[in-house]
Amino acid sequence: MSEYTVSCSEATAYLEDVQKVYFLGTQEVRALDGITVSFMPGSFWSVTGPSGSGKSTLLNLIGCLDRPSSGRYILESRDVSTLDDDSLSELRLRHLGFIFQSFNLIPQLTVQENIELPLYYLGWDVARSAERSRKLAELVRLEHRLFHKPMELSGGERQRVAIARALANDPAVLLADEPTGNLDSTTGAQIVNLLQKLNSRGMTIILVTHDQDIAGVANKRLHLLDGRVDRIDDGS
Repeated sequence: MSEYTVSCSEATAYLEDVQKVYFLGTQEVRALDGITVSFMPGSFWSVTGPSGSGKSTLLNLIGCLDRPSSGRYILESRDVSTLDDDSLSELRLRHLGFIFQSFNLIPQLTVQENIELPLYYLGWDVARSAERSRKLAELVRLEHRLFHKPMELSGGERQRVAIARALANDPAVLLADEPTGNLDSTTGAQIVNLLQKLNSRGMTIILVTHDQDIAGVANKRLHLLDGRVDRIDDGS
């Protein structure tokens, strides 16, 4: 067991010697090359590294959007490596929340409807979904925007809607892929403050970023290089 791990039974997410290999024609591309790391409940991680270091591939694996070529990935005590597509979808829906740089909101839907979307797939009834979405809108300070559509919102407001939607299913892990990348520095700082607030309430967060200042707010910093763990630092 490496210096970066604990027992997988203690971790929310645990990767052991994970490799991900792609082929471009006959050329092998080793996007991840033996990643072993544990993400403990309630931790806040940043993932950094140069372009091509494996950040997005790692986030896709943690988010059950892809499977490792070899190695083990345990999420909420389930071995993701062995699951079929339907089981992966179910695991994503029930245990993971996603925040993207481009927000990925549905433009035809209101703020409330965008927040409620995961609950629709979980089979929640209308009244329960509406109550949940209102509470989450209050959490991200958008209760006055519930019936607006994304194009009527600022970039920061759209990202807050995306965060509320990511929280709808009360995920075990919140995954954020450059969530401040399309925002100005002041609005980006507001989003980071919101993520810190969520983490203080016990939310496990894994944040991919190129911004070292943003990475520094995490209590664990994972730096990747050439698909490998270059180092793991404690946050300041």
